[in-house]
Amino acid sequence: MDAWGEGVTGRMDERRELAGQRVFIVEDETLVAAMIEAMVEELGAVVVGTESRIAGALNFVAARHRDFDVAVLDLNLGEGHSYDIARAVTGHGIPIVFSTGYTGCAIDEAWRDRPLLNKPFQLADLENALARALAERTG
Repeated sequence: MDAWGEGVTGRMDERRELAGQRVFIVEDETLVAAMIEAMVEELGAVVVGTESRIAGALNFVAARHRDFDVAVLDLNLGEGHSYDIARAVTGHGIPIVFSTGYTGCAIDEAWRDRPLLNKPFQLADLENALARALAERTG
């Protein structure tokens, strides 16, 4: 049992929902990208690609949108916001999760209904955001 009185199996059942899900990550900080990759893998999901720049991410989406089920997008990349990537991904019917390290980040109104992770986040935060995004995809 954990501190909340829940059995370990209950938590594992939740993580099985993410088992095998394919995740695309866009993050411009190398260490943060590595941390997100490790968390995704700990949840039983598979990282199919990681990009750090807008052009690379757009090319990845164009070429490989059939290869992933959900994307985690750093909202503020060094060269601008990731809204063009978000449009490309969601244009293929793939859900997204935004992440940001900026407190009080003003996300564009068109994207406010998407899961948002505030950095630094914990494994459970990522798990919940991915599950929410995937649930919205399947309805």
